[in-house]
Amino acid sequence: MISKWSASLVRAGRSVRASSAPVTHTLIALCCLAFLAGPASGLNPAYGTGDELLAVQRAYFRRWGVIPAELFDGSAGAALTPATALFVHGSWVHLLGNMLFLYVFGAMTEERMGRVQFTLFYVGCGYLALLGYAVANADSEQSLVGASGAISAVLGAFLYLFPRARVTSLLPFLFFLPVRFPAWVVLPFWAALQWLAAGRAPDGPGVAYLAHLIGFGLGFGYASVRYGRHTGPTRVKAAPAPAPEGENQP
Repeated sequence: MISKWSASLVRAGRSVRASSAPVTHTLIALCCLAFLAGPASGLNPAYGTGDELLAVQRAYFRRWGVIPAELFDGSAGAALTPATALFVHGSWVHLLGNMLFLYVFGAMTEERMGRVQFTLFYVGCGYLALLGYAVANADSEQSLVGASGAISAVLGAFLYLFPRARVTSLLPFLFFLPVRFPAWVVLPFWAALQWLAAGRAPDGPGVAYLAHLIGFGLGFGYASVRYGRHTGPTRVKAAPAPAPEGENQP
């Protein structure tokens, strides 16, 4: 059994190294592994069931997620949570929605930026997006987890670098029929949805739309300063619906 797992890990490692976007694929793998190993997936019977599982999940999110009210207390552990929260997700829908967006938009952005720069960009913008949300909600006791602050930054950079790339989207009001639009149509539309949702978002558990907006702005601003102009029209194979699950406040 161990040998089979080892062989699978070796094959996965070779596949990542051989891919044109190893950082993107590694980030997806880390997020998936963290979710599967944690209590949010519900797959590990060691975490219990029912109320016991819910209590473990709450403790897990508080340990690794961002709690705005505790972030600025001066402790090193709290200061690291905007980085650890990028690899923690609150549900299967939350995880799969974010990873789909990262898979679609991350590869081309990574190829354009390069592996090292893309890694620093992803983590740095994700950290700042969560930090910005915490500053705006400094009294909140809700745990904030999820990678979509960083992924929103990837979307912002993608919009600047590949504005004419054709993106396949599934629109609910068209009965989820696939429709192809250029990125300069899809991504600003997505950002507008986040803006509207942020204005209507209630206090308490839910989606931290403000983190999406901060990440998107950081990504677009970084790309515009760093590259000066886009690389020209590029095609992408597929894209999800224009609104990911988002940063979760369990």
